[in-house]
Amino acid sequence: MTSPTALCAGRVAAVTGAGRGLGRAHALALAAEGAKVVVNDLGVGPDGSGAGDGPAQQVVAEIRAAGGEAVAHGGDIASSEGAASLVATALDSFGRLDTLVNNAGFLRDRMLVNLDEDDWDAVMRVHLKGHFLPLKHAAAHWRAEAKAGRTPEARVVNTSSGAGLLGSVGQGNYAAAKAGIVGLTLVAAAEMGRYGVQVNAIAPAARTRMTEETFAATMAAPGEGAFDAMAPENVSPLVVWLGSAASAGVTGRVFEAEAGRITVMEGWRPGPTADKGARWSPAEAGAAVSGLLAGAETPQPVYGAH
Repeated sequence: MTSPTALCAGRVAAVTGAGRGLGRAHALALAAEGAKVVVNDLGVGPDGSGAGDGPAQQVVAEIRAAGGEAVAHGGDIASSEGAASLVATALDSFGRLDTLVNNAGFLRDRMLVNLDEDDWDAVMRVHLKGHFLPLKHAAAHWRAEAKAGRTPEARVVNTSSGAGLLGSVGQGNYAAAKAGIVGLTLVAAAEMGRYGVQVNAIAPAARTRMTEETFAATMAAPGEGAFDAMAPENVSPLVVWLGSAASAGVTGRVFEAEAGRITVMEGWRPGPTADKGARWSPAEAGAAVSGLLAGAETPQPVYGAH
């Protein structure tokens, strides 16, 4: 059933990793606001193993049962062919693409000394490359539209994490990939603005297959009737708004979204500075840094630190 506000009426959205968890919540919320949705999911396990199109098909069925329009896409968006076919599916099925929500991912957590190269590569591939390739192919389409005189009101919502912003013990691969997504978001926002494309990122906290075991106590569902702070559906309203034309002028931003709270994350910016006007000696540099740190803000704790 479409919301009375219909923020996304007439828009077409593609959501990666939309078979479960946050992606599913985003797809349903976009459809409820009038979007036609391409539901991408490989149907893999929490560690990326196995595959099947069942989850994507189930979300499509939910959207259609509620009166919306959706199609499933089972391609691997961390491959150029799969990412290109995601965009092609939107164009072939609905004639356009307006919003891309990059959400797909999985975990292979290990402490750094136990982290295998394969686990590093796999997590980097699905999270970072899996953001880059859909973004690249969607951006190429939107740039072509703009050059043809049909400048879009295009939106990209990337998915980072508190782990990428602050670090997370036992998640070196995941944290590095999520930090990379922030850098990619900033570059894409700067490059694509002239073509009518806005690019933002969210750092969500919610109960999903990826978090319900790692952060079991925090992610536990509340008692009946209480506000479920960790429900993935709490994050989706921000994604819907960022993915709509209503968010005009908002780009290159990172938002933390958790429960009923939305925070603008302000990231790296210059703090205390010392300038000698000439080269420091090592001892002088050390003394200067000690003085600067005394006047600097205390860093936020790393996730999972004890």
